[in-house]
Amino acid sequence: MTLDFPRIAAIRLGYGLSPLAPPAEDADALLAGIGASGPDTDAVSTAMAQKQTGRHIELRKAMENGTEAAKKEFQAYNLENSRLQIRDLQRRLARAVDDPAGFGERLVQFWADHFTTRTVDGTHNALAMAYVDEAIRPHVGGRFEDMFVAADTHPMMLVYLNQNSSRGPNSVAAKRQKGKRLGLNENLAREAMELHSLGVGAPYTQKDVRQLAELLTGLSYSHKDGFSYRPQIAEPGAEIVLGRRYGGPGDGNLRDIRAAFRDIARRPETAQFVSRKLAVHFISDSPSPELVDAMAATWRETGGNLPDVYRVMINHPEMASNLRQKVRQPFDLMVAGMRALGVSGQQVRNLDFPQLPAWTTRQLMMMGQSWGRPPGPDGWPEGAEAWIEPQLLAARITWAMKIPRALLGKLPDPRELIETALGGTQSEQLAWAVPKAESQAEGVALILASNDFNRR
Repeated sequence: MTLDFPRIAAIRLGYGLSPLAPPAEDADALLAGIGASGPDTDAVSTAMAQKQTGRHIELRKAMENGTEAAKKEFQAYNLENSRLQIRDLQRRLARAVDDPAGFGERLVQFWADHFTTRTVDGTHNALAMAYVDEAIRPHVGGRFEDMFVAADTHPMMLVYLNQNSSRGPNSVAAKRQKGKRLGLNENLAREAMELHSLGVGAPYTQKDVRQLAELLTGLSYSHKDGFSYRPQIAEPGAEIVLGRRYGGPGDGNLRDIRAAFRDIARRPETAQFVSRKLAVHFISDSPSPELVDAMAATWRETGGNLPDVYRVMINHPEMASNLRQKVRQPFDLMVAGMRALGVSGQQVRNLDFPQLPAWTTRQLMMMGQSWGRPPGPDGWPEGAEAWIEPQLLAARITWAMKIPRALLGKLPDPRELIETALGGTQSEQLAWAVPKAESQAEGVALILASNDFNRR
């Protein structure tokens, strides 16, 4: 099957074809579209999240010691706070549906998963939203090292990996509070090396992890004080990470931490590891060494300038030759389905409770991808086997049968939808079956539940 660039790129690199927007004509147009994925007018900030958390705590205390009116006020506020995660999904869906090329929002999804965070309770729902708006969106079209620094020093990452509990063994705080079991927390240092940059098997040791963990002490966040560097909890003196010395006499500082992250980001192991992860996500569960090496070489030549790395991936023959090598994750499938059906971002924004969670959050959960709750710090699995279990496939079929009518009321003609959704890439079997469907609902479901549509 010979396909032109616009169709193959929309399916493989974006969120699929849409009757509301023409696909990108070439690599330049695809890359130009990344600019639209930056923070928008609805962006959430850490300062906003601080206020939200502070108010939540304030009302909870008032409820515990107050009147029935205080209890009702807390319950109402708590309900709205618990819904923030659903509103976040709504906003992300709307932006992905409206992204003309789709590639920019796919990158936001990829990088937010690469630098995984997760809220433990509802207290930090707003902070999780701020994390994507502040650490991910501004950097998807920039240099990797800038995103690395922004993500791994963001308050949400500090909260998620318990960096707030880390104390330098010889810090002022540890010496003053002997017996309080204040210790060094290696979570952030380990994930920064193992998952975010160098990768498992890179030439670093446990000593490097511990030295980086000591360097990171001092990073702190609270809803009262915001993000700060606290010298009193930092390990004094210099640390040596991967053969390089950071800091010196006295306490460390934020500048040394940023320098260490930038040095790690510039290492060839990081270029290789993250290039392969990009290729796995966008191209194939088993990309060729030639593709990965070409991306990594460009990474090294450009100092990790991501658009240049993306361009190598976009223009590589494997982008076109590996059609249907990747299973769409549930979020990707939901966005692609909405786009194919001609649903607009405004229609998504107009959804409200109780339909909003019933048609979005609950559907993703049944398909195996609970929004905002990845299984671990390594994010969502990429392999097809994680998404094609019988129960999860049944949930995809249920979604394809029920949700299109709920969203649209009147369904499109399946004979037109198959062309709109698949752009000529449909298999002979699906092309034969759709016109013979007994109803429009059955025909639409055949398309959206098909192997053709569930893979890209």
